[in-house]
Amino acid sequence: MSHCPECGATMDLDADELEEGLVISCPECAVDLEIVNTHPLEFDVIDEDEDEDEDTADEKDDEDDLDEDDDDPGDEEDNGFH
Repeated sequence: MSHCPECGATMDLDADELEEGLVISCPECAVDLEIVNTHPLEFDVIDEDEDEDEDTADEKDDEDDLDEDDDDPGDEEDNGFH
């Protein structure tokens, strides 16, 4: 028997089917848990807010890349003054 690290609920898991990296959900609180060790069985809580923060950071990086392209002096139009 294992217990959810988030809510403490008892989880009946088949040890033969468990492997590191496998993500399961707690039947009581529905939190996603990644198995980080099988002997002894250890879980890492997957925080959905973390995933959203990473996605937002990736979008911000993409926007920064676009802004950098706009600052390139080689892209400016020639106005005839030198």
